[in-house]
Amino acid sequence: MRIVIAGGHGQIALRLERLLAARGDEVAGIIRRAEQGDDLRDAGAEPVVLDLESASVEEVATSLQGADGAVFAAGAGPGSGVARKDTVDKAAAVLFADAAVRAGVRRFVIVSSMGADPHHEGDEIFDVYLRAKGEADAYVSGLDALDWTILRPGALTDDPGKGLVRLEAHTGRGPIPRDDVAAVLAELLDTPATAGLTLELISGSTPVSVAVKSVAGN
Repeated sequence: MRIVIAGGHGQIALRLERLLAARGDEVAGIIRRAEQGDDLRDAGAEPVVLDLESASVEEVATSLQGADGAVFAAGAGPGSGVARKDTVDKAAAVLFADAAVRAGVRRFVIVSSMGADPHHEGDEIFDVYLRAKGEADAYVSGLDALDWTILRPGALTDDPGKGLVRLEAHTGRGPIPRDDVAAVLAELLDTPATAGLTLELISGSTPVSVAVKSVAGN
């Protein structure tokens, strides 16, 4: 498969790129700065320099031509202010989804956040973030032209992945290593029967492939 990942230099994205490249997929990662390209090449991915905060739908669609799947893993990051929650966490996700539709790429997986809700209340930066992610999720889930899956991980850690997870519509809060998030994303891309599902993810006792198969078609 050819997979295009938005936010290609992110911590989850780099892990996903390594997994996909290692199993023989063709992977491209969209990055904002050319100097990030070597890290993607080391992971086995082709860097595509494109700023999702300023690019047009047509430009992003061009980067998606011929892809079998698209993953939105971009994020403004914890150090960013309120404005970039809107321009990256929401608007860039909407742009990437519209571009996937334009390019005819049906399989679309978006990395969201546990607690994402377009109606989340509060004025703190994290409140704005959860609203932005929720609004992005709501937009993507309304696109009939996409076979979308929304993944909402719990608290992300850099602990080594164990390959054992809990993946359900509602898991309750908990931690999850970024390694295991990437492994679940790779499995979701391979499991189109998970289209139309919004799933929460935390560490658990079920192997990744079994966990994904158990929710497929639900």
